[in-house]
Amino acid sequence: MRILGVDPGTINMGVGVIELIDDSVTHLYSTTLKSSQKYGLPKRLSLLLDELAIIVAKWKPDSIAIEHPFVGKNIKSALAIGQAQALAMIVAAKNDIELSMYSPSEVKKSVTDYGGSSKEQVRDMVNVILELNDEFMSTDSSDSLAVALCHYNAIRFTNITEVEFR
Repeated sequence: MRILGVDPGTINMGVGVIELIDDSVTHLYSTTLKSSQKYGLPKRLSLLLDELAIIVAKWKPDSIAIEHPFVGKNIKSALAIGQAQALAMIVAAKNDIELSMYSPSEVKKSVTDYGGSSKEQVRDMVNVILELNDEFMSTDSSDSLAVALCHYNAIRFTNITEVEFR
């Protein structure tokens, strides 16, 4: 099973693909999709949508996992992230791919065991879990892999509880 994790953003969008074979998880691909601030929001979204569609066509994920936007004091930022999140939803729907969403604290807790972890702590644990040794990985890329790992853990937990309660 392949999972595409998405850390949504309208300027930098992290994407990462992991593969599950039996009980092992492997890193296949990760990057940060970048769009220039010189473009207006509609153009940036269009460029990101095209790049995301190319990644889905190449890696053929069975599932897409997206991080929910964090709504803090900056509502405008949360709305923009929600618009970027919608791009992944559109790509999933157009390709008939299962979609799951997780809050930032769920993602952090899933990989670091603490929902208030810093981006650097998440990156460090993603490197450990996936045996990447990439201290220079962008936090957007590592966050996307963390989202994919969160979904992997959710699947594992669901499968365990289904087996235990049959």
